[in-house]
Amino acid sequence: MSRALKIKDPDGLYFVTFTVVHWIDLFIRKDYKDIMTDSLKHCQENKGLVVHAFVNMTSHVHLIVSRRTDGEQLSSIIRDFKKYTSGKLLKAIKEIPESRREWLLRAFGQAGRSNPNNSRYQVWIQDNHPVELVTKKFVRQKLDYVHNNPVESGFVFSAHDYVYSSACAYAGRAAECPLVVELLALPLWE
Repeated sequence: MSRALKIKDPDGLYFVTFTVVHWIDLFIRKDYKDIMTDSLKHCQENKGLVVHAFVNMTSHVHLIVSRRTDGEQLSSIIRDFKKYTSGKLLKAIKEIPESRREWLLRAFGQAGRSNPNNSRYQVWIQDNHPVELVTKKFVRQKLDYVHNNPVESGFVFSAHDYVYSSACAYAGRAAECPLVVELLALPLWE
């Protein structure tokens, strides 16, 4: 069975999750979270990615995304994003002070060797679980899920206080958000 990203409507709105292999808590360092944010910015500016919501947790990233009509295919953007961030993250692991360096490289190497689609390392689980968001109720549910992830994990008391999330933008504090997001126009009571 194919585990490739399945985007049925290229112009649809999707909830996707990128998960680090073995659910490794990779994103505990600011350097790694900044790689994710910078890579998303690049995709926004150069590939036509539209980010409506995001949260960067310790072992995974949730996004609600679409694409500009003049942008690349969403499945291509996501494929390229994951490939690029894998390389940047591995490079950072090797270069910055990292107490878990050998363990991380061994874990990513083991995952890569056991997957015929990789040549050496694998950072991301292949499946992104793309879910097309077609109703306002479903969009609201996923938006709340994305923003409440850090609260449910006990990192913050209020979603808009988590730095690597779009919750601050939805709370009217877009200038504090590390990424430009295109807000979804949904009434709060839906």
